[in-house]
Amino acid sequence: MLYSSVKIIARLAFPLYCRDLSINKKEFLKHEGPLILAANHPNSFLDAIILCTLFDGTIYSLARGDAFKNKWFAKILTLFKMFPVYRVSEGAENLEENYITFDLCKKLFEKKGIVLIFSEGRCINEWHLRPLKKGTARLAISSWQAAIDVKVLPVAINYSSFRKFGKNIKLSFGDIITKEDINYNDTHGNAIKHFNETLKPQLSKYVFEIEATDKETLFKKFYVNQSLLKKILLFVPALVGLVVHAPLYYFVKWVGKISIKEEGHYDAKMIAFLFILYPLFLITISTVLFSLTNNWLYFANMLVLPFTAWSFVQLKKQLD
Repeated sequence: MLYSSVKIIARLAFPLYCRDLSINKKEFLKHEGPLILAANHPNSFLDAIILCTLFDGTIYSLARGDAFKNKWFAKILTLFKMFPVYRVSEGAENLEENYITFDLCKKLFEKKGIVLIFSEGRCINEWHLRPLKKGTARLAISSWQAAIDVKVLPVAINYSSFRKFGKNIKLSFGDIITKEDINYNDTHGNAIKHFNETLKPQLSKYVFEIEATDKETLFKKFYVNQSLLKKILLFVPALVGLVVHAPLYYFVKWVGKISIKEEGHYDAKMIAFLFILYPLFLITISTVLFSLTNNWLYFANMLVLPFTAWSFVQLKKQLD
């Protein structure tokens, strides 16, 4: 219930934190399970939020195990369909817990579920595909060996920026990998190697390889041209959106600066803060205006202000 409710809100909010979204094979968004989404991981949990928002079905995500250390936070993550996966760096004694998570995934696959796993393991803000870890291969192979006909869908996510609100996103799907594509009954090491050698080209085809200093290539890959008419029509509401929303934005930016210390998570957590605070911001403004004027029409700001915010996002600077 909580997952479904938040997903609806996230879909409504999506145009506010994403200026432009390009998807190469939109039909995959309706794909049913059993399915593994094998994705790159450039932008923390924003990667999961985007995929969970866009897919029609429920997406269960595998997240870094240390995020589940706090039992209350672990309960919240579980409510959002997230399960822990531990790395050696998080303690070798925790690796046994991964078998529990994989067993949960297999039960989901038996019910035609969809599981998202980040095949690089670690999140780094960069336009680059890093070496693939073994987790995706192990999950797929162990499922096939258990006679579960799960399919693997490569997913590449590319962002125009890792620091700007209102980004352009390129979402690309590779070709589905099935058990017929992998000799999964070979030795464990060879089967994993073969799997990663099959998955890597699918991701490499779509994950951009760009140096952070290469502004020209970033411009060519991400910049979206906008018509003069659109700029004229949105100029006034965009100006209103800038003025009205600036206090909230800079407050959230200040909160993020003092609270987000972990490398690679700034962008995702900023959007999470805004996602939580923006409804309160709209309710507060509408309530204050109503109390001053006793005019119910001011509650229309719940719709008008998001439009002005969207207008500003459309016209603001696109790249760093």
